[in-house]
Amino acid sequence: MSKYDNRWHTVMVNVEGGIAWITLNRPEKRNAMSPTLNREMRDVLETVEQDPEAQVLVLTGAGTAWTAGMDLKEYFREVDGGPEILQEKIRRDASEWQWKLLRMYSKPTIAMVNGWCFGGGFSPLVACDLAICADEATFGLSEINWGIPPGNLVSKAMADTVGHRQSLYYIMTGNTFNGQKAAEMGLVNKSVPLSQLREEVTLLAQDLLNKNPVILRAAKHGFKRCRELTWEQSEDYLYAKLDQAQLRDPEHGREQGLKQFLDDKSIKPGLQAYKR
Repeated sequence: MSKYDNRWHTVMVNVEGGIAWITLNRPEKRNAMSPTLNREMRDVLETVEQDPEAQVLVLTGAGTAWTAGMDLKEYFREVDGGPEILQEKIRRDASEWQWKLLRMYSKPTIAMVNGWCFGGGFSPLVACDLAICADEATFGLSEINWGIPPGNLVSKAMADTVGHRQSLYYIMTGNTFNGQKAAEMGLVNKSVPLSQLREEVTLLAQDLLNKNPVILRAAKHGFKRCRELTWEQSEDYLYAKLDQAQLRDPEHGREQGLKQFLDDKSIKPGLQAYKR
């Protein structure tokens, strides 16, 4: 039994062995993201971020889908005729967790794409640090078939991750592709048979659990920020992150790593992490 049981209606959270398994739980709707789910996911991410037992976050979906994207009925049709201020809040809730919180999350994040991943689902997929999918997963940017362009930050996510030609091909045609194609394009790190997916993600999460969490956070934030900066700005920022990480690190990882490599001759940093 999870300590988070029954706390949220559309999301399940279970923390095991340092891994927070966060499951979008609307299987009857292929985990389409409704205003309720978006609102709850903000709370989920903020709650898990403060949970000391949760060191790595895995985001997945219940049933046969990761997420089919935005709920066309609840997110669009039922909101279109409402007050403008309500529409702004609903959009803000969506982007807050799908991009702002998830992209710069304080803990490592892994997208475990178990099935359908469509439309708006590309935003949280790319916002996660790493992603592993099932060969059998189906990806698609189907908005063009509904008479709308991709919304939220889907186009930005594709452009940053996949590139110009591949992105426009799938945005303009609405054609689907499988997990192996997603890996080939760089949308995910790896694609494996569905039967091996959870095991593969668990191994990756355990690898991350062995790393120094303060340095891991500095490393991933530094990479994401420097992509948006000039070379000179990146140099200043990354050195500042290095200094900040050393100041905040209670393990004194740099000191320990250098000692184990130079003095004790007990590790090979290119092949293993320092012994915590």
